Amino acid sequence: MKRSQLILLAVGIIAIAGFYALPTAVVDSKGDADSISQENEETTSTATDAVSLHEAELSSDQVAEIVSLRSQVEGGDSKEVKVSSALALADIYKGLSKYDSAGYYLGLAFEEKQELELAEKAGLAYYEAFSFALDPDKVGNTAELTRSYLSKVLDKDPSRLDLKTKIAMTYVSSANPMQGITMMREILEQDPQNEDALFNMGVLSMQSGQYKRATERFEELLQYHPENLQGQFYLGVSYFEANLKNKAKAQFEKVKEMTDDQMILGSVQSYLDRL
Repeated sequence: MKRSQLILLAVGIIAIAGFYALPTAVVDSKGDADSISQENEETTSTATDAVSLHEAELSSDQVAEIVSLRSQVEGGDSKEVKVSSALALADIYKGLSKYDSAGYYLGLAFEEKQELELAEKAGLAYYEAFSFALDPDKVGNTAELTRSYLSKVLDKDPSRLDLKTKIAMTYVSSANPMQGITMMREILEQDPQNEDALFNMGVLSMQSGQYKRATERFEELLQYHPENLQGQFYLGVSYFEANLKNKAKAQFEKVKEMTDDQMILGSVQSYLDRL
């Protein structure tokens, strides 16, 4: 799971809970993804509200550019103009880290062209929005949209375990988290060394307070992927929470040798100071 270093800057389990208490819900991906158009109708107000909210945060020049592109999306003379304008809008919003707005316009582009590449891009944008969402309604909406678009791709290519992992994670914070965990286990049955699945299973063990199990997951992850800095960091946190002080100290010292990022080092030192 290639997330930003924001995860690594978190101190303690509060950060982990805050970040990963995000999304996970299980839904029949076939039923929910049968019609992107229908789902967009049901969530249009939410997506449009997100776009409007983001525009309120932009400069006048940015708003002017967006308004011009939106007019072409809504009233373009050709499909090509609508798609190119929607993609341009998505790029603007991605550059501003407004991923739900980016997903909205990528979804519009997909509706016009029905290309799976666009469905994947829309799903990934919504997954980014889901990953950083804190508001429960936004978590639920972006999780549902992530599943809808990525399931389109996964239905055509079941070998895309990277996408299946993301769909599974949207289920973990849902009313039925076991569905996401079951999907993750299925991924590990297909690919026992899958980096994303091993990492996420470790994080989920931490989230549920099963720190001994978390250490096992992260140890397994690092056996195959020793360069995974997040895994190295969370292994240290898991040792710490499991009261394995000697192992925690050695692990945090190892993390210090792997990076020169001062914020990460500050988080590591905060744990070392408590040992």
